Amino acid sequence: MLPNREGQRVPNVTFRIRQNNEWLSVTTDDLFAGKTVIVFSLPGAFTPTCSSTHLPGYNDLANTFKENGVDDIICISVNDTFVMNEWAKDQQVDHITLIPDGNGEFTDGMGMLVDKTDLGFGKRSWRYSMLVKDGIIDKMFIEPEEPGDPFKVSDADTMLKYINPDAQKPKCVTLFTKVGCPFCARAKQMLTDHGLQYEEIVLGQNATTRSLRAATGATTVPQVFIDGKLIGGSEALEKHLVAA
Repeated sequence: MLPNREGQRVPNVTFRIRQNNEWLSVTTDDLFAGKTVIVFSLPGAFTPTCSSTHLPGYNDLANTFKENGVDDIICISVNDTFVMNEWAKDQQVDHITLIPDGNGEFTDGMGMLVDKTDLGFGKRSWRYSMLVKDGIIDKMFIEPEEPGDPFKVSDADTMLKYINPDAQKPKCVTLFTKVGCPFCARAKQMLTDHGLQYEEIVLGQNATTRSLRAATGATTVPQVFIDGKLIGGSEALEKHLVAA
């Protein structure tokens, strides 16, 4: 049975990290001393659930966590620093600190090192999350010991509910744009002025006009979605934001 280490101190480990073409040593004191930190650990960088849901979920809610007293969010995986650095670039992670536990020392100290040789992975981390206050584990969410790769309790939403059940999650905003479009620039500025983060889909880079028409029924940009609802262009967005 995987151990729940609530009330205990995190393992004392030094991580080797490659940053700006230099090797750095980062200790657990550097990461946790005097801070409130969320940690989530997963089987591997670039793997499906980790890339599609686990990491993006925490990145999307990072500002909400910080508004509720969290100083940092750390993702730990039994991967080397080069893999973790490339994964951070691929995922365009802005708000998460990715830590490589290449030798599995931290994960082993947590009692979460598991054998995945049947998948060709070797020793990896079981999926879990925890809230750590000044190096002491306040709360752990450990995935059930079931076959496969369960993902039921270590997600960002579960952690946010524990920290503050009444916390308001940020709106999900996406907009189609085109390079050089002044109306698109205006729409993005309005979203920024209202403190709304957004995902930008650029025609000719991330999508085609056909994709725009299929999603919105329109051929002009910008086209803005908020929480899955099509708002429309920059004028419609302005009216929506004023009404809100």
